[in-house]
Amino acid sequence: MNEMYSIAGKTAVITGAGGVLGGSLARSFAASGAKIAAMDIRKEQLDARVSELKELGADVVGIVCNVLDPDNLKKAAADILGHWGRVDILINVAGGNMPGATLASDQPVFEMKIEDWKKVTDLNMNGTVYPSIVFGEVMARQRCGSIVNISSMAAYSAITRVPGYSAAKSAVSNFTRWMAAEMAMKYGDGIRVNAIAPGFFIGDQNRAVLLNPDGSLTERSRKVLAKTPMKRFGDINELNGAVQFLCSDAASFITGAIIPVDGGFSAFSGV
Repeated sequence: MNEMYSIAGKTAVITGAGGVLGGSLARSFAASGAKIAAMDIRKEQLDARVSELKELGADVVGIVCNVLDPDNLKKAAADILGHWGRVDILINVAGGNMPGATLASDQPVFEMKIEDWKKVTDLNMNGTVYPSIVFGEVMARQRCGSIVNISSMAAYSAITRVPGYSAAKSAVSNFTRWMAAEMAMKYGDGIRVNAIAPGFFIGDQNRAVLLNPDGSLTERSRKVLAKTPMKRFGDINELNGAVQFLCSDAASFITGAIIPVDGGFSAFSGV
């Protein structure tokens, strides 16, 4: 690999590492020679992920951590610094939607459960902001580092049925730009903050709304593909390259960017 794109030897903190996206990124980064600090609130999933990465020969530590608890995050940061002495990369994967925050196709927004709105906005927005502040402070002392957040197509235009998730991911995009400017102006050009905006990928959280029980496409899926020039859903592994690029020296003059990985969904008007 061209050294410009290398992340070998860098210490990467990945929140939500026990999940599908976090796991895909962890495996990809480990294969590229990065040291992995895998974080997740779910101990069973985290233990399984750490065991998997160790079997692949990765230099990895697992840390049970609640990304909505700043004190918990500070302890995690101290543990990682005690183990490796630095943090080069933070990937804020923890987040996602939840069934209770998704409206039924014929359900008015006025029936939305406010408690579920609070949960999904807190997890996606503050679950990105809090780790960025804690590990961003570490990077500020180092005068170098890369933070990558996970935005969404829901931050580009209105996507029905997911109001809380849409609002939270819009906040993630805005915070990414704000934090990028803050870090560069106050701590130099060695710290960068960017995000990717995934298009549509079939996973555990959205499978029921994209696929019928018999595996055929739902009406929602057909609408998604009609607005996706590539005419297919993405594979979760297709996000790895964009994230690695943003964490490498090849992206040294890129900060505050939100990069769509969406098969053209965000570029196409549908006409």
